[in-house]
Amino acid sequence: MLNVFGAVKDLLKLDAVCIDNNVFRLHYKATVVMLVGFSLIVTARQYVGDPINCLVDGVPNKIMESYCWIHSTFTVIKKVSGHVGKDVIQPGVAPFRQGEDIVKYHRYYQWVCFVLFFQAVCFYVPRYLWKFLEGGRIRALVNGLNNVMITEEQKANAIKLLVDYFVVNLHSHNFYVIQFFLCECLNLVNVVVQMLFLHYFFEGEFARYGLDVFRFTTMEPNEREDPMSRIFPKVAKCTFEKYGFSGTIQTFDGLCLLPLNIVNEKIYAFLWFWFLLVAVFSGIILVYHAALIISIKFRLVVLKMKSRLSPRDELIIIIENFKMGDWFILHQLSKNCEPRVFRELVSNLATTQFNGREDVEI
Repeated sequence: MLNVFGAVKDLLKLDAVCIDNNVFRLHYKATVVMLVGFSLIVTARQYVGDPINCLVDGVPNKIMESYCWIHSTFTVIKKVSGHVGKDVIQPGVAPFRQGEDIVKYHRYYQWVCFVLFFQAVCFYVPRYLWKFLEGGRIRALVNGLNNVMITEEQKANAIKLLVDYFVVNLHSHNFYVIQFFLCECLNLVNVVVQMLFLHYFFEGEFARYGLDVFRFTTMEPNEREDPMSRIFPKVAKCTFEKYGFSGTIQTFDGLCLLPLNIVNEKIYAFLWFWFLLVAVFSGIILVYHAALIISIKFRLVVLKMKSRLSPRDELIIIIENFKMGDWFILHQLSKNCEPRVFRELVSNLATTQFNGREDVEI
């Protein structure tokens, strides 16, 4: 448990060197921290408190609770929308005929804490892969330029080394940017797969869950049918069978309280909207980077935003001589340097190395 808290604490720290973007961090920082936090909350309530409380005549409570925990509780489908206190005791809790009435088993109940943690791991995988593929290149190139205590001589030497690096390795960075783009694609694929997985995990009830919850909050009280009670009932049924003294099968119909669902319904209502938001942002950033790959003019606009102090002519020289991979490395460096230092780097690249060169077709 302490190791998990330590890992979450490390995720909250700001990275000394930035090798990705804010949307990427939504996946491996914000989402991972939330999922691990939710998992710990559910785990604490599940293993410290009582995750299920069952009541039935003729069977010891502990035996009934253990049985219903293992074999799952259920609700009667056609009674989910009944009026509480009139038609049903609770949504889905009513008499039923075995083999005639359709019932819904809530098999997810004991697995929620594990699924949340598994999803947290999945959201961190693209980050782990990108760190492995990136190999610390930007950290090595920055070489202290992000240190506010650097001297003028150290700064000049570091900039000269960067200029020499770009000249020697010009047009050799396209695979680097392709790897990053693929990791961003993996982010989008992962969040979509996680939403589909939850839809399967909750047996086809998750796809519209967020919309149903939102609609529920805007309806009149007498018109409401709580969608949270359909997926996350607080009270459910459980049937226990055993042999009587004469060898006949005796059936005991019990009621079970599911206190974890008070937390689960709110967690998954939030995650429905959060996953959708992250998926939208991930799609937007992919379109943004696709536009950068296709359009030289768009790269010039973005570079100008990163280096407002640089003359336009210098930026044009950079754009004309840099391919997409080279531009992306320079863009990554701009996130880790002060604006004044980055302007000097751009100026040195444009005037010292590329001035007078023929335009390179990109």
